[in-house]
Amino acid sequence: MSLDPASNPPAPAVRPWSVDDLPALEPDPFLDEVLREEPITRIALPHGSGHAWLVTRYEDVRFVTSDPRFSREEVVGREVTSMAPQAVASQTAGLQYIDPPRHTRLRRVVARAFTARGMERLRPMAERTAHRMLDTMEKAGPPGDLMEHLHTPFPIAVVCFFLGADEDDWHQWAGNSEALLSQSTDAERNRAARLATRGRVVDLLRRRRDEPRDDLAGVLAQAAEAGEITDDEAVSLAMAVYVSGGHAVRNNSGSMMYTLLTHPEQLEQLHADPALLPRAVEELFRYVPHRNGVGIPRVATEDVELGGHLIRAGDVVYNAYVAANRDPGVFPDPDALDFGREGPGHLAFGHGPHFCLAALMARMEAEVMIRAVLDRFPGLRLAVPADEVEFQREGLIRGPRTLPVTWWDAGSPGRIKSPQGRTESP
Repeated sequence: MSLDPASNPPAPAVRPWSVDDLPALEPDPFLDEVLREEPITRIALPHGSGHAWLVTRYEDVRFVTSDPRFSREEVVGREVTSMAPQAVASQTAGLQYIDPPRHTRLRRVVARAFTARGMERLRPMAERTAHRMLDTMEKAGPPGDLMEHLHTPFPIAVVCFFLGADEDDWHQWAGNSEALLSQSTDAERNRAARLATRGRVVDLLRRRRDEPRDDLAGVLAQAAEAGEITDDEAVSLAMAVYVSGGHAVRNNSGSMMYTLLTHPEQLEQLHADPALLPRAVEELFRYVPHRNGVGIPRVATEDVELGGHLIRAGDVVYNAYVAANRDPGVFPDPDALDFGREGPGHLAFGHGPHFCLAALMARMEAEVMIRAVLDRFPGLRLAVPADEVEFQREGLIRGPRTLPVTWWDAGSPGRIKSPQGRTESP
């Protein structure tokens, strides 16, 4: 049945959205306003050209991300209003910019490595790695920087090991991920980071053809050898997993720890009931605004009516997962951190065919890091006032740049070192 344009209200005015850096984990006031007043609206972002629809309500986001009439493939080669001066993910290979059935074929290959059994095999290595990194911080004594000692090296070490690289190579990969996900207009820096990362991935896949293993590189190399995927697809898939499994987890896990350290009641809940941790991690994924702005858009392939608006074929549509995770119609008192929260699941990992394949890994890593810190440092607290913690700037993924903490000093039982190095009673 054709839609009658006359039955639809006029399209809302285009709102410019500069997506400025925000303090700490403060929700974006633009998204809050749109969610309340105009949950389906039109926006113009800092880069590219034209305008796009922005969808913010939970159910509307789920609809757009699962309806095949909204295509990521149609974005390829098209200049759209965007967050960054160039696409973060490759538009020529991989999962991000393709639709079923090709998307289904590639995803099926990668999923062979992302199984619950595979994550459980990875967990012991992750636990040993986390404690080894915290050994270094503990030996140095308080105060320490959790981003330096844990949240930066740990996700890179885990994802490199998962890919098939040597665990100690994480520091060779970490710097490039910052450039890959920067909003900076330094195109040469972004290009150099992409080329360097691609070179490492190509070398890893080449080695796995000669030395097969059960890691992701082994899975991808075997699939490429069998003709299930192309070499370019194998490279793009590996790079996508690296970026999401390294840089994104680094920032999101750091934000989770910052959230716990600024919510002492919830932190005490985890100390009192360690079995609560998996539920707490899910609530933290919902609560933390894990990114600035929006991610990869979609293009309507035919006219679609949504929320009383006519989205025409060819229109660009962005989904605001961060806003949907605070939709008061789905999450009562959405700005509260509630480890007892019931109801629908969050959308931090997306929804539909493009639901994040690395979700199981991200959950496991968050649990391992939080549990290791709580077990090792029961008196942990911020070493500076909360509003003095430095956060990333000009990044697509939000998170602390540094996370200075202090803890009970084992050399002086019952006392804690202050940020100035003095010991004092708790």
